[in-house]
Amino acid sequence: MIDVEDLIALVRNYNPRTNDDLIRRAYAYGRQMHDGQFRQSGEPYFTHPVAVAAILTEQRLDDASIVTALLHDTIEDTKSTYAEIERLFSSEVAELVDGVTKLTNLQLSSAEAKQAENFRKLFMAMSKDLRVILVKLADRLHNMRTLKSMKPEKQAQKARETMEIFAPLAGRMGMQWMREELEDLAFRVLNPEARNSIIRRFITLQRETGDVVHQITADIRLELDKAGIEADVYGRAKKPYSIWRKMQEKDLAFSRLSDIYGFRVICEEEADCYRILGVIHRRWRAVPGRFKDYISQPKSNGYRSIHTSVSGRDGKRVEVQIRTRQMHEVAEAGVAAHWAYRDGVRTKNPFAVDPTKWIASMTERMDEDDHDEFLENVKLEMYSDQVFCFTPKGDVVQLPRGATPLDFAYAIHTRIGNSCVSAKVDGIRVPLWTRLKNGQSVEIITAEGQLPQASWIDIVTTGRAKAAIRKSLREEDRGRFVKLGQELARAAFDHVGKKATDKALRTAAKQLGLADEQDLLARLGSAELTARRVVETLYPELTLATTEEVDAQRPVVGLGADQTFRRARCCQPVPGERIVGITYRGAGVVIHAIDCPALVEFEEQPARWVDLNWQPGRHKAVYTVSMELTISNDAGVLGHICTIIGEQKANISDLRFTDRKPDYYKLIIDVDLRDVEHLHMVMTALEAETDVAQIARHRDLSLKP
Repeated sequence: MIDVEDLIALVRNYNPRTNDDLIRRAYAYGRQMHDGQFRQSGEPYFTHPVAVAAILTEQRLDDASIVTALLHDTIEDTKSTYAEIERLFSSEVAELVDGVTKLTNLQLSSAEAKQAENFRKLFMAMSKDLRVILVKLADRLHNMRTLKSMKPEKQAQKARETMEIFAPLAGRMGMQWMREELEDLAFRVLNPEARNSIIRRFITLQRETGDVVHQITADIRLELDKAGIEADVYGRAKKPYSIWRKMQEKDLAFSRLSDIYGFRVICEEEADCYRILGVIHRRWRAVPGRFKDYISQPKSNGYRSIHTSVSGRDGKRVEVQIRTRQMHEVAEAGVAAHWAYRDGVRTKNPFAVDPTKWIASMTERMDEDDHDEFLENVKLEMYSDQVFCFTPKGDVVQLPRGATPLDFAYAIHTRIGNSCVSAKVDGIRVPLWTRLKNGQSVEIITAEGQLPQASWIDIVTTGRAKAAIRKSLREEDRGRFVKLGQELARAAFDHVGKKATDKALRTAAKQLGLADEQDLLARLGSAELTARRVVETLYPELTLATTEEVDAQRPVVGLGADQTFRRARCCQPVPGERIVGITYRGAGVVIHAIDCPALVEFEEQPARWVDLNWQPGRHKAVYTVSMELTISNDAGVLGHICTIIGEQKANISDLRFTDRKPDYYKLIIDVDLRDVEHLHMVMTALEAETDVAQIARHRDLSLKP
């Protein structure tokens, strides 16, 4: 296990201003909490959090992330609590530890029905603070490195989760090194025979051809020296899983695979990248269709690099990646580069993507799509290779491989996609189901009045296009339902002598928890909602059931036999609201609503508080409540307002104007009511009226109880 001082030294290598004391305290606390706990291997459990923290130091993360790694299992596996971590360390650390705990508790099943929800929860957790997922990925990496001590079935479960969720997630975040290691560790468990076969073939190949990596690296360095370009060159054989996946995708035998070696050239300036590309292409023949310029067209996770494949020594095809040092930092750390430190300050890497924008791009359709659509979209974002096509003006559109002109149209704008009738690729008219290739120019032809067809769902590939088409199809059906709902609402409101105005329907929709009046009408038309229920929501007095009446002299439970009471004038509580009593010498008990601000002054006098409740049953309309209204300054409006209140079986006991303007009045109306439901009925009926701009309950704290 890494000693605390060694861990601090790892952090200090990139952050000399690290808070040594904070890390020491977290190390000691985590060690104490996990004391007596052991891993399946028999090692002390605390070796795991320390190893996770060490992995995060490789990404040069901040102190809060390192401390979170040391404590990430304390809330879940020990007697530690959120409150204690917040008190001992900080609210920031407590939030991060809590976030990792919630991720750990997700049941990440490989079942298709649940996988979309797993991705959804992962992205929601990431949206709060990306460092949560960075700690979780490091946690998973160490668990995969030490998987051998688990039972075989548990190893297989963890490996499948890693292959299906965590490895692609690391790749999508730009942490390619982590993705490759996670994939290879999972591959070792899921298909050990295939992995061992590839390793054996590698050994045979090296024996036959010698150290190809060293030879080609030397060749590239020699060419760069001739051109006077300073750069570092690194070469390596690709991971077994990467090779196996290529063999499966292209249905090739190992002997026919050509680009099993990869090389990186890292320089100082962007201009050098293109000079190096020229040097390599002059020396070796470029492989057609294998060139990608992610510098001029970066990936959404901030990745920038030039990729090219060439026929190298003895005709062997090799891939070369060319990038600057700053680009390389982002290529290694991905989105995590945003948090990286150097010399005690946050690294200002111009290529590091803003995590909040990146997460927003991944979750922007989370609420619109159903689970299948969301999973579809996420898989495309994570797993697909990409093609780059051009608009007629030369703008680049980035799409997943297999995309069609319809995907291209929706990538430009939903309106373009919805009105698309045909497309031209490189000037030639093609069917909408044509699969696009890198570098093609695409022109979309639209027509006014065109609407998406149901068959388009099977043509498009991107989640964005599928979601837009499904939404349009739903809206087409919705339009018919809204028209029918308008007729049903008009008839129902006419039956009770009311008008189904937009405001009345909007108020009813709000009371029923619906988005707006259009949603309400659509549900009426599709028979998901009855017109009677809408009318009852606004005017429940029409069907209000009678119950046993409460004695107006004793409406409160909890008073002594000799205690008198009265309602506080500041909050005017009514039956149905939670209440509390405050005793006054010689004045009995004054009843306040439990949320009345006036109760603050009695907090230090608990002896004066009396626990009270309203008697159950039907109360008489004797409880005065003040309501503040803003109404139109038009003839007959005030009279109409008074009529509405009367229709709700409520009596106006007082009315006073507080402001008069040419176009509106503000006034306070005192109304005698039965209970909080009666108050709600009156306010809802008034709120539904077009002439009522605002309505609220009026409370005057200046009035003494």
